[in-house]
Amino acid sequence: MKTIDDLQVAGKRVFVRADLNVPLDGETITDDGRIRAAVPTIAKLTESGAKVIVASHLGRPKGAPEPRFSLAPVARRLGELLGKPVAFATDTVGDSAREAVAGLGEGDVVLLENLRFNAGETSKDDAERGAFADQLAALADLYVGDGFGAVHRKHASVYDLPARLPHAAGYLIAAELNVLRQLTEDVKRPYAVVLGGAKVSDKLGVIDHLLERADRILIGGGMAYTFLKAQGHEIGTSLLQDDQIEAVQEYLARAKERGVEFVLPVDVLVGPEFPDLKTKAPAHPQAVSVAQIPADQMGLDIGPETCELYASKLADAATVFWNGPMGVFEHPDFAEGTKAVAQALVESPAFTVVGGGDSAAAVRILGFDENAFGHISTGGGASLEYLEGKTLPGLAALED
Repeated sequence: MKTIDDLQVAGKRVFVRADLNVPLDGETITDDGRIRAAVPTIAKLTESGAKVIVASHLGRPKGAPEPRFSLAPVARRLGELLGKPVAFATDTVGDSAREAVAGLGEGDVVLLENLRFNAGETSKDDAERGAFADQLAALADLYVGDGFGAVHRKHASVYDLPARLPHAAGYLIAAELNVLRQLTEDVKRPYAVVLGGAKVSDKLGVIDHLLERADRILIGGGMAYTFLKAQGHEIGTSLLQDDQIEAVQEYLARAKERGVEFVLPVDVLVGPEFPDLKTKAPAHPQAVSVAQIPADQMGLDIGPETCELYASKLADAATVFWNGPMGVFEHPDFAEGTKAVAQALVESPAFTVVGGGDSAAAVRILGFDENAFGHISTGGGASLEYLEGKTLPGLAALED
């Protein structure tokens, strides 16, 4: 796979498919991590005299403009990080985009409006998607794929557009692939994996794959309660995917057969209802053994004994991959489990990878130094699918 160092870009119009899908509160960006991750590639191209056209999606608009999903705030922040103005086109392939691109000088940057404002971007119809890719290709001479968080999507700007232009990977995708190979090829052991998040169904594929590779798997978050139920525990009103219990029982049995240590919570923090994340009013949680979850309470974080247990299970690891929070970390009463895992990774001498999504957001929101981790991924879903052994359309499209 070529990288941008293999391209001659001076004077060329270079289309950069980035992942600038950042969380917004109105027009305020609450976590600019993905924008910062895109800067090295864009900066290198501008320094090399390229005319840079940056494109991304944001949120899930339904193929038509929705003001709340506009990338205008992102253009402003990208300009601040680059230390130069970033023009903003108010459409993707219309008059504004064409005029903005025509006005680019060497080293200039324009950000197109949200790609998903055009139905062709996400269409399941190859012809419709291809037609949109043709329009995007008309804007540029070269293509650089650098939106790792979107490479598992068969979308026009990710999959179809590279086939229409000379192409290469940006620095972010190259870095992500280097890390993922360290998690799948010649892994340093012991290899510990921490999985959290809400739904066990979202993680079954990666668990299946990791049972052949990991030495130790630690489970937290909402998905833990399906595992606890599968072991015969009563879980009160905690999140449960009843239809996944049989699959979970099978994985637990397979782990035992293969000698993979499967670690579940021994205690949890419970509350009578899901906490208010807007007011963050005190929720007065109670720590209880997993064998004593009250019928009218729900588990919302791992408990203090589990925090200590998980830290001990990570202390001697040589490689750690973490994807998914341990509880409702957005509320201070239920953030300690996620903090404990993050702190264990910070203190570990292991090669530590934070697998994007909510885990990456939690690291920043909870105030951890990003440089204390081996790698913080920009793509949770893409990382998981890679670890499942799936072919990712956006990566396949960048192969020579």
